[in-house]
Amino acid sequence: MKDKDEIIHLFSRHIREILEQTELDFEKLQEIRLRAGKPFLIRLDKEEYFLSEQGEILKEPRRAFLVTEREIRETMDLVGKYSLYAYEDELKQGYLTLRGGHRLGVSGKAVLDGDKVKSIRYISCLNLRLSHQIIGCGDKVLPYLYDETGLKHTLLISPPRGGKTTLLRDLVRLISNGTKGFKGRTVGVVDERSEICGCFQGIPANDIGIRTDVMDACPKAEGMMMLIRSMAPEVLAVDEIGREEDIRAMETALFCGCRLLATVHGNSLDDIRSKPLLRRLVEEQIFERYVIMGSDSPQALAPGGEEPAESCGEDCGVRTGMVRRILDERGRVL
Repeated sequence: MKDKDEIIHLFSRHIREILEQTELDFEKLQEIRLRAGKPFLIRLDKEEYFLSEQGEILKEPRRAFLVTEREIRETMDLVGKYSLYAYEDELKQGYLTLRGGHRLGVSGKAVLDGDKVKSIRYISCLNLRLSHQIIGCGDKVLPYLYDETGLKHTLLISPPRGGKTTLLRDLVRLISNGTKGFKGRTVGVVDERSEICGCFQGIPANDIGIRTDVMDACPKAEGMMMLIRSMAPEVLAVDEIGREEDIRAMETALFCGCRLLATVHGNSLDDIRSKPLLRRLVEEQIFERYVIMGSDSPQALAPGGEEPAESCGEDCGVRTGMVRRILDERGRVL
C-alpha cells in the first residue's frame, strides 16, 4: 500500500480533515467515492461504509457527511496539479492516473467533438481506486502455467473486483524476474488504463520485474503491435480483452511466437464461450490455461449449471477473490 499522506493530500481541505480523523486501515481501503450532495462513501475490505464529519466509520448513511460541489471542485484542482502532464488526454477517458498508481475516476457532463468525447466538465462524481500491489500472490499459481514445453498461453477469468489485475501484475513480475525452476523472460505489458503498472510520467510505480517493458495509456491492440515491432517480447500481457481488434492483435502475437497472458471479465469458462468474439479462441484451444477467480463459493462458478468441479482452492492472497480452478485447454481441472 502506498503512503497514507500521499492519498489524503489528494483531497480538498474538508475531506482531508475527515480522513485524518478516521481510524481507517489504509491497507484495506479500496475506494473513496465523492458524489455531490450524497454521503461520503468508502469501500473497505470488500464492504461499503460511510464517513461522518467527525471521521466515524458508519454502516448506514443517516449521519454521514454530505459531499458538496465545492469539495469535488477543490479536489479536482489539487489533482490537476499532480497530473498536468496527462490531464486533458486522460480526463476525456473518464479517469486520471496519479502518482503511486492510484486511479481517479470522474463523471459529469461530456464535451463532444463530433462523436468523440473531448473532455468532461461539471464533474459531480469522483471515485479514487487505490493501487494495492500484493507481492507473492502469484507464487502458487505460476507452476500451473508451465509444462515441460514452457509457459502456456493463459487467460485469467474473474468478475469485476475479483482480483484478476492484481494477480496478473504479480505473474508479470514473477515471469519477468524468473524464479526457481523458471527462467526469467522478457515481458511486454500493454497497460491501457495504467492499472497494471501504475505508471506516472512513464515510470511504473509497481514492481513489475526486471525484464518488463510497458506501453502505458495505449489501446491494447495498437500497443501489442508496437511492442512486438520494437521490444521483441517473449510474453505479452494485457488486461480485460474483449474487442475485435484485441483478438486480431493476439492472433498476430501468436504467429510471432509470443506467449499470451491476458484477463477477461467472466464467471466461468462457459461464460467466455458465450461471448462471440472469445468463443473461437476457446474452441480452437488458443489459451492453454484458464485461471478462474471469484467468490468463495465454487458453486457460483460451476459451468453450465453442472455440479461444481473440484477446485484447486489456492488462496492467492488477493483480498477480493480466490483462484477457484485452473483448467487446461480442454477445460479439465489441473
